[in-house]
Amino acid sequence: MRTLFDRYSLGPLALKNRIVMAPLTRARSSQPGNVPNALMAEYYAQRADAGLIIAEATDISADAKGYSQTPGVHTPEQIAGWRLVTDAVHARGGRIFLQIWHTGRMSHPDLRQGAQTVAPSAIPFQGQIWMTDANGVGRMVDCPTPRALDVSEIGSIVADFRQAAVNAIAAGFDGVEIHGANAYLVDQFLRTTSNQRTDEYGGSRANRQRFLLEVVDAVAGAIGAERLGVRLSPYTTARGMDCPDILPTTLEAAAALNQRGIVYLHLTEADWGDAPEIAESFRKELRKAFTQTLMVAGKYDADKAQWVLDAGYADLVAFGRLFIANPDLPARLHAGHSFNTLDGATLFGGDATGYTTYPAFA
Repeated sequence: MRTLFDRYSLGPLALKNRIVMAPLTRARSSQPGNVPNALMAEYYAQRADAGLIIAEATDISADAKGYSQTPGVHTPEQIAGWRLVTDAVHARGGRIFLQIWHTGRMSHPDLRQGAQTVAPSAIPFQGQIWMTDANGVGRMVDCPTPRALDVSEIGSIVADFRQAAVNAIAAGFDGVEIHGANAYLVDQFLRTTSNQRTDEYGGSRANRQRFLLEVVDAVAGAIGAERLGVRLSPYTTARGMDCPDILPTTLEAAAALNQRGIVYLHLTEADWGDAPEIAESFRKELRKAFTQTLMVAGKYDADKAQWVLDAGYADLVAFGRLFIANPDLPARLHAGHSFNTLDGATLFGGDATGYTTYPAFA
């Protein structure tokens, strides 16, 4: 019987357990410049007992930004800042990937030097992002209607993903995860509700997968498929993403990713209160389509995690909110200890409070 506490081989990496820290936006980078810092290094090092840490979604370029104070990995200062993090995690025997993203229409002109946001298609939608004002006070703001990307612009974004991955490896990361989930740019290309293009990047499933696979091929060609994971979220419907074709599109994409030999596929499940349960039939089809390492995330506890491992629907289980409030989460899960209470007011921005101040179990 497999358990969360078994060692696991992820490509060339030996993981100390099957527990993953999910990528979590915390908006603690130093300003100006969106530079990772010593506080972030402490935060991740506290959680290095995870088998794998996936560091927070990180901007591949200045134009990719969709939230205030998210870190980047496209300047020398940012690369040096991330080296503080990877060195701290590795010193504690941890393994760490970096999630890289372009937010597409989930953004605002004020984060893009006044330039209009971009997307596969110029479609109005309901979505909000966290943004700070001139005084540094954060609030949720609406996202405006984007403009459609010209075909000539898409290749440069693919190149930005590639360079971000190269920079991440230079910063000491063990690998990268392409963020193809949660209504950001890659996900926007995959769905008929956000992608109504009539060129080679829209229409058919193959065309809607083209951007994702071009990014994957570019990154894998630069750093190796054994260092590359991809995150998808087919059951997410918010932010104008309720696509009736997303499940078969995801299964086809999973098969294409399997052929490319990426090291893992990360399925993030809808995690709000009345979210739909993922059908076991879909889990079985996904397992058939993708035979490498499958990771799942979405309000898992110890019992649900054991169920998904026992059923063979996943090899690794990622935890988000529990890892925010419990830096020693693997030990707590193993011993059955209680959990710290999450302080929602300190999720985004701020100082060490609610970031590195959660205690380990006494």
